[in-house]
Amino acid sequence: MTPPSSFDNALVERIMVVMEAAFDPAFGEAWNRRQVSEALMLANTHALVVDAQGEVIAADAVSAAAPVGFVLTRHVLDEEELLLIAVAPEARRRGVGAALIEQLFVAASTRGTARIFLEMRRGNPAIHLYRKFGFEPIGERRNYYLMANGERLDAITFARSIA
Repeated sequence: MTPPSSFDNALVERIMVVMEAAFDPAFGEAWNRRQVSEALMLANTHALVVDAQGEVIAADAVSAAAPVGFVLTRHVLDEEELLLIAVAPEARRRGVGAALIEQLFVAASTRGTARIFLEMRRGNPAIHLYRKFGFEPIGERRNYYLMANGERLDAITFARSIA
């Protein structure tokens, strides 16, 4: 595998800043630096990082505003899977998550995406954001997620057309 370029490393750093702040370790949902780097090496994986105003921070920006949110997706044919979305705790309930979803719809549409899928653990408060943007449940996986304490949680799969 080819190592990521310096601009990819900057993107990984921005994502990890948000990742480390946003995900509760009890749920085991955060990715590590290696997982993010390897995902971004794939041509069909895309990332958007935003600042506190919900503005996209360019991947090659040298001095940009602090990242407070990101979305990571994988595009295949006319479908896109939302792999991860995160907003730093201090930026929640300020429209950053909504800005990320809106930016995702624009970017995915330019890639020819007709439908976006995502999966979340049952009880994730992000369900309100997903429902607000028209994502509908289409399936579930029983006992899919393993929490740090050994408890298992169901996964719910959602989808939304954007065409």
